[in-house]
Amino acid sequence: MKNIFKKIIVGIVTWQAKIVIKKYKPKIIAVTGSVGKTSTKDAIFTVLSKFKTVRKSEKSFNSEIGLPLTILGCPNGWSSPIAWLENIIHGFILILFKKSYPEYLVLEIGVGKPGDIKKNVVPWLTSDIVVITRFPDKPVHVEFFGSVDKIIEEKSALVQTLKKDGILILNHDDEKVYAVHNKSNRKTVSYGTNNNATYRATYLSYLNINKNGEDLTQGLSFKLEHDGHTFPVMLPNIVGMHYVGSALAALACALELGCDLLSSINYISEYKTPPGRLSLIEGINNSLIIDDTYNSSPVAAFAAVEVLKEMKGKRKIAVLGDMLELGKYTEEEHRNLGEEVSSIADILVTVGSRAKFIADSAIDNGFNVKNLYTFDSSRTAAKFLEGIVEKGDLVLVKGSQGVRLERVVEVIMESKELKNKLLCRQETEWKNR
Repeated sequence: MKNIFKKIIVGIVTWQAKIVIKKYKPKIIAVTGSVGKTSTKDAIFTVLSKFKTVRKSEKSFNSEIGLPLTILGCPNGWSSPIAWLENIIHGFILILFKKSYPEYLVLEIGVGKPGDIKKNVVPWLTSDIVVITRFPDKPVHVEFFGSVDKIIEEKSALVQTLKKDGILILNHDDEKVYAVHNKSNRKTVSYGTNNNATYRATYLSYLNINKNGEDLTQGLSFKLEHDGHTFPVMLPNIVGMHYVGSALAALACALELGCDLLSSINYISEYKTPPGRLSLIEGINNSLIIDDTYNSSPVAAFAAVEVLKEMKGKRKIAVLGDMLELGKYTEEEHRNLGEEVSSIADILVTVGSRAKFIADSAIDNGFNVKNLYTFDSSRTAAKFLEGIVEKGDLVLVKGSQGVRLERVVEVIMESKELKNKLLCRQETEWKNR
């Protein structure tokens, strides 16, 4: 019965979304990839919203039901029939009456199973710009597709939604992503650190400050090379060099749409990562938390550990949870992460049955077993960490959504009254799971 109800709802709101797009004719920027979709979407919104009226997908609304909901401007009704009825009524109001509507939609398009883009998006969505971020070697969801190539094929299909005068924006640092331009006859520009990128980043560096006698990392900077000119770009609210790609994609979108370059560079400095994505949060006992608890994958986990390596801290504590949906690559990828973190963390805490492979590999690579702690749940790990975190500690917390490591951050963060603002998955529906 629940599945039937869902199919009916998806059918209605998708039908409404199609009509709304035809009626209001917004320009559509569609973002896909296996890593960096949400951060890129948010970076694009940060810049473009200063020039135009813009709506973006909220809270990773990238599913078959999330896409039409974003177009309609409605929240997820979850399991409430009343909420879904209100959404449907709102859709009909948009269709029957002339209402104000955004000039641009920035849509995050993800996949969880075969056909999510080819069957559920391509037949009805028309894009002005398609942005593809990154295709890692072993992305999440691989267990549902059978191979990485099939995932790349599914995501690449989004190019088919481009209008004749549409623009394809590709990450030039990923060979598999940039190869997509061979499948398209649309205008293509690229971004990255590659020498041939249309929008190229050089001289990437962290910004360091001294606070209360402690050296802290506070943001990063790079130089943008474009069309024979070089421009300094500051990202004071960001850590993690891979976010430079999100900023570059945003600047590329803005410039290709005719926005002023210098103004766009100024606006991107306001960009902040959403909750749970390498967010810096003040911890108990004057510690600092790197909250990367929204989700995890091999590429994202390695990037987070690299941030832990580059940032300054008295002790570096890595709290790493299961990486889910890796299928046959599960043990291999967790062991690879354990090898990587073994030379970076002073204390290693693993959470979940799969994460024990991280612990085993860390020990195999010389990590001191006395500084290693394993837990089956986020709640028990949180209680342990609450008792050991000291002044000056730098604590990375990273794991897949199902491990719920935001519960760890909630316990060891200093200002717990700000949890609804700073942490991911604070909605009542999540709290009840």
